[in-house]
Amino acid sequence: MARKRPDWNPDLLRQYREEIGLTLEDTGEKLREIAERHGFNIAANFQTIWGHEKGAVYPGPHYRRAYCRLYRRNEAQLGFRRALPGEESPMDSVPVPAPRTQGLPDQPQAVRQALSSIRGGTQDADSEALIDRVMDAWGRRHSDGGSGGPSVILVGGYAGSGKSEFAKFLGSLTGWPILDKDSLTRPLVDQLLIALGGEANDRSSELYREKVRPLEYRCLMEAAWDNVDCGISTILDAPFISEFSQVEWMQRFQNRCRSKRVSVAAIWVECDPDSMREYIEFRGAARDAWKMQEWDEYLKGLDFSMRPQGPHFVVDNRLGAAVAMVDEAKDVLSGGGL
Repeated sequence: MARKRPDWNPDLLRQYREEIGLTLEDTGEKLREIAERHGFNIAANFQTIWGHEKGAVYPGPHYRRAYCRLYRRNEAQLGFRRALPGEESPMDSVPVPAPRTQGLPDQPQAVRQALSSIRGGTQDADSEALIDRVMDAWGRRHSDGGSGGPSVILVGGYAGSGKSEFAKFLGSLTGWPILDKDSLTRPLVDQLLIALGGEANDRSSELYREKVRPLEYRCLMEAAWDNVDCGISTILDAPFISEFSQVEWMQRFQNRCRSKRVSVAAIWVECDPDSMREYIEFRGAARDAWKMQEWDEYLKGLDFSMRPQGPHFVVDNRLGAAVAMVDEAKDVLSGGGL
């Protein structure tokens, strides 16, 4: 059953398209170009766009992100949702985007704007220092200069929160390798669950939590330490729900990093339940089947007020706002435009 979307105003899509003089066919072509540049999974044509503008079909997450890049506005300004605090609301008139020949925004400024969604979650977490560290790594990567000790960044959050998108963005800026828990361990975890009498895609049972999950995270952390011992900065992409909630685990991690002269940052990506569900549905992973079947029960087990113990940072990706800024920065860096 389709969910009601009281905040959706599909008329704005047509208004933006008409004010910059695009036909439905032109819009489809430009959306496909954006999709190819960003790796979005869409096949835009005039019928699809017409359906979006008439309100017959609510655009999926990749379509919405592509529309945001095409019209250079956030989802609230395009009428897909309500505005978050600090975001601009839908506008009465649409400025014509600058032609590519006039140039795109300053690259460092675009990168720093995308990173501005990181904020300190505790008083001793200096978000500007972390942003400067990432900016410095990005700058050194493109100038082949600079030096310094390695960094470890842990990016955690609930399923569908956007943590992997944000981790990939940090990796693309810094050139640091990303260790994704699922990519590293999923085949082994699936087979281990079967060998222990469970099901391959099970991520909700006591068997998984007690017998398999600890080994999963041990493999992830050991791979990270191997990188650190070679002086390689590393980004870890995993939920880290249990780890972030344990004072002892966080303290041990901080102490080990300190003993190796490693800079460390724990980032929690927060999101709202509806957006999480949409992204989980969109990716269609077998391991998410139980979550989709028992969504209300699954939500009861989530604590949306949870934050990592000790110094940490928070990225506000409610309604996909942080990922939208990431898309904008990637467009600027790639030279993309209309």
